[in-house]
Amino acid sequence: MNQMVLRAFKPVLIGWVAWAALAGPQRPSYLESLAAIEKSRAVALDYARSLPDFMCTEVIERSADPRRIGRWLPADTLTVELRYVDRMEDHKLALIDGKPTEIQYESLGGAIGWGEFGAMLHDIFDPSSEAQFHWESWKNVRKHRAAVYSYVVEPSHSHYTLGFRVRDGWREGIVGFHGVVTIDGETGGVLHLSYDADHIPKSIGIEASSSSVDYDYAAVGGRDYLLPATADTVLESPQAWARNHAEFRGYRKFSSESTVDFGTAK
Repeated sequence: MNQMVLRAFKPVLIGWVAWAALAGPQRPSYLESLAAIEKSRAVALDYARSLPDFMCTEVIERSADPRRIGRWLPADTLTVELRYVDRMEDHKLALIDGKPTEIQYESLGGAIGWGEFGAMLHDIFDPSSEAQFHWESWKNVRKHRAAVYSYVVEPSHSHYTLGFRVRDGWREGIVGFHGVVTIDGETGGVLHLSYDADHIPKSIGIEASSSSVDYDYAAVGGRDYLLPATADTVLESPQAWARNHAEFRGYRKFSSESTVDFGTAK
């Protein structure tokens, strides 16, 4: 079956087709899909700038499969104070398995992540990425009518940096990626995204990397914002596989007097 390939064009060439036309059960036309992608592009590129300064608690459950056979063993649980200030993410590791720690988040061994607050959205929808979008289906997400699109970004246009910490330091490289975006039919906001790395250089030390983020509305300072609710990542290396499941809780407005209560340590 032939699929439509949608690329970034100047809005003056495509005009604006009413987004409401996408609410029907039929497959959208080329122009309808293109208009939908352009609306989501505008929302995504403005996403990080539209967010207020806030903080939340990120709880990350990490597991590993040393034998690479699909048998996952619990590794640890990280409790992180996440601050988003001046469009920058700051992660402060507070607890490991419920116990206070002085270890820096960035120096942790194993898989860690960031970028859920707009970085990947920007990399997908940035016109310079020249992402190719294909309409897949309609679906309902938490009572929201949504359109599902797959996409591909080639390495030559990608801004996605995949990094891996090893004993002798940090290895990283720019890779291509592909995945799926689920777009709210009313607002153009992204309710779900996934991204799998392609063409990974052997020098990085990772054979495969796949991630996904689910977004939901959360109140910050008396206003609702579309923010990450959960995120999942799986990394595969020749030595072992690693898996993270993160939940974002307790969104609140950031101020210099803000304090965090992580509860009683287990």
